[in-house]
Amino acid sequence: MNARQARPGGFTLIELMSALLILSLLAVMSFRGLGAVLDARDHVRQETEKWKRVAAFYSRFQRDVQLSAPREVRAAAGRFEFTRFATSEGIDAPRRVAYRLNENHEIEITLWPGLDVAPNAEPTRYAVLPAVAQFELQYLDGNLAWAGAWPRSERDPLPRAVRLRLVLASGEELVRVFSLR
Repeated sequence: MNARQARPGGFTLIELMSALLILSLLAVMSFRGLGAVLDARDHVRQETEKWKRVAAFYSRFQRDVQLSAPREVRAAAGRFEFTRFATSEGIDAPRRVAYRLNENHEIEITLWPGLDVAPNAEPTRYAVLPAVAQFELQYLDGNLAWAGAWPRSERDPLPRAVRLRLVLASGEELVRVFSLR
């Protein structure tokens, strides 16, 4: 009888251990790949949310600026304060509006209850864009020169345009110009 014929069928221990090692390596690689895909998905979701908030802020700022009224402006440094007309749809009431960067690094909108309110009337403040490192405003005057403060004179209650420069906490710098006339 030959030695080969006497051996029973099946796998040796070394063959089983080799197969288990290969399957273990495949499982680890699959798990790491799945983890990378999930991390990428979370990153994309966070970036999408960030840019949605930025787009919503720009949309609101543009709408408010386009509805601005030529009335006396009481602006403090670092904020843009103006009077906004009501929309033709009647959604917004005419009121005083201001935008500024608050101490929490959020762009904050300040809304007064009406146009001509008592000096001690408390406005309502809302954070409209979080995670902002810098918020800079420049104003285009009648001579087409950019100014760092507004108003420059009593005769010009509104600038021709507002240049808004944002630096987000994540490092992106965004500059947009909004026409007021």
